[in-house]
Amino acid sequence: MERQLITMPRIGDQAPDFDAVTTTGNIKFSNYIKNSWTIMFSHPADFTPVCTTEMSGFAKEKSFFKKHKTKLIGLSIDSIHSHLAWVDNVRNNTGVYMDFPIIADLDMKVSKLYGMLHPGESTTAAVRAVFFIDPKGTIRLIMYYPLNVGRNMAEIQRVLIALQTSDKNKVAMPLNWEPGEKVIVPPPKNLKEMDAVIANTEYEKVDFYLAKKKLQD
Repeated sequence: MERQLITMPRIGDQAPDFDAVTTTGNIKFSNYIKNSWTIMFSHPADFTPVCTTEMSGFAKEKSFFKKHKTKLIGLSIDSIHSHLAWVDNVRNNTGVYMDFPIIADLDMKVSKLYGMLHPGESTTAAVRAVFFIDPKGTIRLIMYYPLNVGRNMAEIQRVLIALQTSDKNKVAMPLNWEPGEKVIVPPPKNLKEMDAVIANTEYEKVDFYLAKKKLQD
């Protein structure tokens, strides 16, 4: 059977705008994300085990995201009544309060707009997508997970810090970079810059094209 072509935003695109009903009230997405880092994440369905661990995980880390000036917003193809009942159920059973907005996407408008529906996986549930959006409204990183594998919160936090650190310091991050470790100096674009890298004795160098430095605290 021929599969339907899916349109989805890509890294570097402006985050598509939409109006939606959420657990914290109606929102216009462009207003919600304005001048702030934002992580938008979808889950397949309310009252399901993997989704409960994931959404609770975001709620438990609210202080981390607040510290890093990042808003959260979730989504699934469920009604607002289902969302509210699930939030209340999780709070009553675990003490975890998912008080960030969760989009009720019954008509699948947002899921389709963001390419969260993957017919090979499911035609009625959004896959576990994560979109990192910067304060200018640009999509900077996208993660997709299948329905049966939960996300890694430590990796979500790591890449958020990496993106913010890279923007602030105009550097790149090497494999397995963790906060506090050395970062990659941008490769030289001309002979003068190349000679400057070669002459810098504070850099950790493989060669002029791969040099690392310690960021100032």
